[in-house]
Amino acid sequence: MTTPQRPFWLQQALKREQPAPAMPLQAHIEADICIIGGGYTGLWSAIQLKQAEPALNIVVLERELCGSGASGRNGGCLLTWSTKYPSLRRRYGAREAARLVRASEQAVLEIRDFCEQHGIDAELRIDGTCYTATNGTQRGTMDKLVAGLEREGLNSWSSLSEAELLARTGSEAHLEGHFSPLAGSVQPALLVRGLRRVALKLGVSIFEHSPMTRLSRSRPALVETAHGSVTADRVILALNAWTPGLFREFDKHLVLVSSDMAITTPAPSELKRLGLNHGTAVVDGRTFVHYYRTTPDGRLMLGKGGNLFAFGNRLHRAFDRPSRYQRMLKTALQRFFPDLKADIAATWTGPSDRSATGLPFFGRLEGDGNIYYGLGYSGNGVVQSLLGAKILTSLVLGRNDDWANCGLAQGPRGRFPPEPVRWLGAMTVRNAIRRKENAEDRSETPWPWDRWLARFADAAGKADKEA
Repeated sequence: MTTPQRPFWLQQALKREQPAPAMPLQAHIEADICIIGGGYTGLWSAIQLKQAEPALNIVVLERELCGSGASGRNGGCLLTWSTKYPSLRRRYGAREAARLVRASEQAVLEIRDFCEQHGIDAELRIDGTCYTATNGTQRGTMDKLVAGLEREGLNSWSSLSEAELLARTGSEAHLEGHFSPLAGSVQPALLVRGLRRVALKLGVSIFEHSPMTRLSRSRPALVETAHGSVTADRVILALNAWTPGLFREFDKHLVLVSSDMAITTPAPSELKRLGLNHGTAVVDGRTFVHYYRTTPDGRLMLGKGGNLFAFGNRLHRAFDRPSRYQRMLKTALQRFFPDLKADIAATWTGPSDRSATGLPFFGRLEGDGNIYYGLGYSGNGVVQSLLGAKILTSLVLGRNDDWANCGLAQGPRGRFPPEPVRWLGAMTVRNAIRRKENAEDRSETPWPWDRWLARFADAAGKADKEA
């Protein structure tokens, strides 16, 4: 197996942490619960389970280092489910949708409080988020959503004046914007490494460089690695984008698509000049959005979703390399900040497991009551993974509560067509969306064919907002 290049955030986190050499599994052990995957979902689940029942023997297996996957390479935008309220209400009803929106907003504060309580310096800043329009067609796209949230007593968004918008975003490219204070940004790898430290302190056993090679769906289950194995009463699959390649029953419910990111060299005086001396996450109104934020050491990080679609949901080697869309990222950076005097220090990419609904799903493997799973965060997992851990904790412990009975805990909904139709369709729609939005940026009328194809974005796994 080729060792992937370590993402920029993880390199920074490991340099600061200077951890002891990772310990792989090299024996047969027994556990009450074995969690496959040492990212946000796996570690939050381990922590919550251990806090609920301290006597549980919990083992976490991670294929590389905790933070090597999506949890350590995402953009670090702390966003909520408020923009997904229409989708949640349509699928799960008004009451459950409202509960999930409120829970996601509360989770932002829970993560902040958890970091403070456990001394995790994850560069977390609850400075809100701006959702903006950058061309005339995008104007007004938030109005209906905000009005609906207001009617339900759920609204945390306020419209921004021209001066407020410039102060929040630092860029004249934004024409209109809404702001919510219940959001922010975090250094994602510092957070996941902090969760690892807390889990270890609670008594969770973590084995890195220990990819699962085989899972026997027996009772108890047997999880095998190259040099060891775990017998466990219950298993949690917290593999996210790596799931469909190992468990083909999920393949039809997911599309793997890249999110590509670039980060500049430190330029604190430049960012101060732009007014970007805060941690606000900025998201534009495209279908596959641009998103950006600053870092405490004066860098600017910009990302773009919806680029490389993986044929057959295979984990393309490009997901572990510098972005192949560097020109696109540089062009976007120059469009937002034409006078920024900072070079791009690094680019990277990673797979996002986009579900057919744009929402994650959780449950048990069919016919295997002791094997649980959670995946499909669709580009919004930093905050939502904490809620996913609440769902998995309730399912694994056999609780009868709101999380165990949550609409998201009923397994996957919706499906994509089989290959090659899925990949060809995704690429056709993606390219049409690009042409349509580029025309709109030029204040031109898009081709009718492109407008028609762009309507299929929801069927292709579009989230309400992707970052």
